[in-house]
Amino acid sequence: MANILVVDDEMGIRELLSEILGDEGHVVTTAENAQQARELRLTGAPELVLLDIWMPDTDGVTLLKEWQRDGLLTMPVIMMSGHATIDTAVEATRIGALNFLEKPISLQKLLKAVQQGLSRGQETVRSTVLHTHARPALPQTGEHGGAASMPPITVTMGSAVSALPISMMPAEHLFSVPFDLPLREARDAFERAYFEHHLVREGGSMTRVAERTGLERTHLYRKLKQLGVEPGKLAKKGG
Repeated sequence: MANILVVDDEMGIRELLSEILGDEGHVVTTAENAQQARELRLTGAPELVLLDIWMPDTDGVTLLKEWQRDGLLTMPVIMMSGHATIDTAVEATRIGALNFLEKPISLQKLLKAVQQGLSRGQETVRSTVLHTHARPALPQTGEHGGAASMPPITVTMGSAVSALPISMMPAEHLFSVPFDLPLREARDAFERAYFEHHLVREGGSMTRVAERTGLERTHLYRKLKQLGVEPGKLAKKGG
């Protein structure tokens, strides 16, 4: 499951893509123009964006350039159009778009492109976590002087203490993700710890957690249910 932003000025396209991707288990947010897309990008971090090229206020290629210029092109973007030329598609790819889908979009091509985009995004996130938040691995020796097995990576949770050395981090801000987990399970473990942290921190207030995580409340409820997180129990823990 992933958070996907669909940007298209045609209501029918937005509804169709939302229904298809929702049936696949994804949380879909929609924007009907570039301005709405800008606002949603700033208030949240979609894991994938489906972006129409031809829109009335600002075209998709221009918006893509803005995100690249402002350092906001941190997620895979798939361009969509029914009238774009090959040159436009090439330009979008050069700027940073991962793929281009021509309308009308077939279900098979859509799902394949989305899966490829999410896989690429997961690789990027994993690389960022490993290089930015990982505890430096110290050489360890086994019982007979040989190298011991590598410990699981430790990831810091919570921006308020993110500047502290890991040795000074409170225990509730740390969790371990074993390297031998499949990527999807490791990601679920990270997301579960992330939401549990914020639920405890906000005393179980779904409104404040939604604001802090950048999710709409309905999407937040769905996410917690899929992850098996129980807000009521965590609210008591936070209190």
